[in-house]
Amino acid sequence: MDASTNAAMIRDTDVLIVGAGPTGLVLALWLTRLGVRVRIIDKTYEPGTTSRALAVQARTLELYSQLGIADLVVERGRKVNAANFWVAGRKAAHVVFGDMGVGLSPIPYPLIFPQDEHEHLLIERLAEAGVEVERQTEFLGFENADGRVLAQIQTREGTVETCTAAYIAGCDGARSTVREVIGIGFPGGTYEHLFYVADVEASGQALNGELHVALDRTDFLVIFPLKGEGRARLIGTVRDEVGQRREDLSWIDVSKRVIEWIRIDVKCVNWFSTYRVHHRVADHFRKDCAFLLGDAAHIHSPVGGQGMNTGIGDAVNLAWKLAAVLHGRAKPSLLDSYEPERIAFARRLVATTDRAFTGVTSSGAIARLMRLRIAPLLAPLIFAFPTMRRFMFRTVSQTAVNYRGSSLSEGRAGAVYGGDRLPWVKMDWSDDYRDNFAPLISLDWQIHVYGGAMPQMRALCHERRLPLHVFPWRPEMKRAGLRRNAAYLVRPDGYVALADAAGSAAAVASYFDARQLTPAT
Repeated sequence: MDASTNAAMIRDTDVLIVGAGPTGLVLALWLTRLGVRVRIIDKTYEPGTTSRALAVQARTLELYSQLGIADLVVERGRKVNAANFWVAGRKAAHVVFGDMGVGLSPIPYPLIFPQDEHEHLLIERLAEAGVEVERQTEFLGFENADGRVLAQIQTREGTVETCTAAYIAGCDGARSTVREVIGIGFPGGTYEHLFYVADVEASGQALNGELHVALDRTDFLVIFPLKGEGRARLIGTVRDEVGQRREDLSWIDVSKRVIEWIRIDVKCVNWFSTYRVHHRVADHFRKDCAFLLGDAAHIHSPVGGQGMNTGIGDAVNLAWKLAAVLHGRAKPSLLDSYEPERIAFARRLVATTDRAFTGVTSSGAIARLMRLRIAPLLAPLIFAFPTMRRFMFRTVSQTAVNYRGSSLSEGRAGAVYGGDRLPWVKMDWSDDYRDNFAPLISLDWQIHVYGGAMPQMRALCHERRLPLHVFPWRPEMKRAGLRRNAAYLVRPDGYVALADAAGSAAAVASYFDARQLTPAT
């Protein structure tokens, strides 16, 4: 092999991303926006053609606003304004939650946007940025050499080439090859029941654009509205003896008892599949220069529509840190914060969804009592109280996720701690910004002051080229938990790194100096 041929088989990049689902695509988009070279590969022939994950939570849409794509997702998706709970053929509760997040987020509702359409949108935006997903390209393994990753990749032509990179990101799903290669355990388990999922065209009272959850002694059915008249996603259990022995079932094999008593007339099944649900969290999310994200790091039940959103959160958390290190604006030790920030949330999420999923699917007497008698009575009462409605929104939307225990989090000002998501404030009175999230589109560090900034703070920000955003004080800022004249140092991902009640320039300088961080601007 001559030198020119050998050179052609070695390609260099900053970050090699293995897996082109939503997690890998968002990681690639964010890194590209920050000027990082990426290579994203996927062994599949084409993007997903079935609508797997559906829910896009408010926190994900806030992060998408920073990339300038939130409006497109909202336009192409479907808002869900209410949920209905059915028990043994009777509607037991109707809960309106379309306004649960009003005042908490610029997108105060959950959105249904099927994963196949979601992936296509992300791929389009990535292509516009000059990055193409390399399909039918398989990651085989890698080794470290002089601080660089040497990854072996098999291309669609069948040749094996070497890709050199500073870091590798395993976004390659529950059966992650990256995770296997680096030898990280994936403890957990698998639920005993077999489930089915079907995208259908149907009619009936449950096809009204709302979410429907139907509970029975032995079955449950969830109906998610899709965009378009009469389109829906059905998820249910397969509990009959045949279903427990086989996983190659079709729609005609599934029990229609719940579907019949909820009075749905299925006219066409566009896609059908059965699957088993797992609950696992990797022992670690990082080993040296390799990182795990999304389903490669954690998988859990579909309760609450959290999975895909959690993977996207992983991607954003890691992206700005990788960019800062690669551009020499932070020490490599910054990357040590990725695992503790994300693994703690993943473990809590798996534990929570495990309890909820067990309660929904268990055939035990106590679980049946809770599911069929108590839950339908409590649900409308819980949602009747504004405090509980806000709590439920913050939990499901992931706007309550925080990194208070992180080494990057410091201080408190008002009700806001270092590590909290920056509280959202709408600004109808401002000609400069529609809200205090608008400046976050820079994807860089910035200081927020609500009220007035001291001269020393202005001087520091000018000296260090740190963007300073001063917002005239309004009563709604206090209601959001912000303190007048305090200084909030905001990370590139919209979380508060430092909350200083005194608005001290010295505190901000000390924060950056202690961690050897430099803003990008």
